[in-house]
Amino acid sequence: MSETWTSGDLLADRRYAYAEAAFRDGDFGAAADLARQTLELAPAFAPAHALLGRAEAALGHGASAVEALWRALAIEPEDRLGVRIDLARFGALPPEEAIGAGYVRALFDGYAQSFDRHLVERLTYRAPAMIREALLRACAARGRRFQFDRALDLGCGTGLMGRTLADVCATIEGVDLSPRMLAEAAKTQAYGMLREGALLPFLQEAPEGGADLIVAADVFVYLAALEPVFGAARRALRPDGLFAFTVQAHAGEGVALGADARYAHGENDMRALAAGAGFETALFEPVSTRQDRGVAVPGYLMVLA
Repeated sequence: MSETWTSGDLLADRRYAYAEAAFRDGDFGAAADLARQTLELAPAFAPAHALLGRAEAALGHGASAVEALWRALAIEPEDRLGVRIDLARFGALPPEEAIGAGYVRALFDGYAQSFDRHLVERLTYRAPAMIREALLRACAARGRRFQFDRALDLGCGTGLMGRTLADVCATIEGVDLSPRMLAEAAKTQAYGMLREGALLPFLQEAPEGGADLIVAADVFVYLAALEPVFGAARRALRPDGLFAFTVQAHAGEGVALGADARYAHGENDMRALAAGAGFETALFEPVSTRQDRGVAVPGYLMVLA
């Protein structure tokens, strides 16, 4: 993670920098030793505990890895370091508790300025364009105009989705956990309002029946429990409103935490969630919105009415 951390002790920080370099080079034994040296100088330095846990995990020392990771989380419970993901992989936490708001905020704050270029050039990211095209088809099939009065963009990031829909929305309101991402979104001038925070409270506080479009482009990969979100979206939409989003997919049932530290959802569960919230499925398609190491990541695109 690109966030700059300091223990307050210059020598400890140097030891930690050496430990990070050793870990990146694959010398996990040296990384663990250097992390321990760091902790001798700065016992409450959460990143060193996290690095020690990850090095021990790479060495196959599961029990000591989990112990170090728990210490890191106790010191830094907001979990900007993302150690909950490591603990979940060890079975020390339920998978649905692996990804927290602190981790997501730190992740996206860390590379907000390079985010668009990274997505488009390296990951061939296409979710906003795919959602727009799906909405166009869904509107045509329902005899509905492809224009919206008030749209809500969940997890708006740098504003890629807002820019893609700006010409068909009278106003767009966006919400995101990352203030640095929101600063980039503001530059697009596509949004009538931007709010920093979690998407569920944003939806719950929105006027009932006040929106005719809700979109979420590759946002639900960071959420395990979607039922409350679907319920809040249903309440916030007008009777003729649409809810369009992408999710990462897996062939099984329920939700799975992938090796890429993202949640994947099963088709049957997504359809059941939609029906349970009172939605009609206007469009459901297998898609891939991005690549990972040159391989297309499987997903679903849904438009609910």
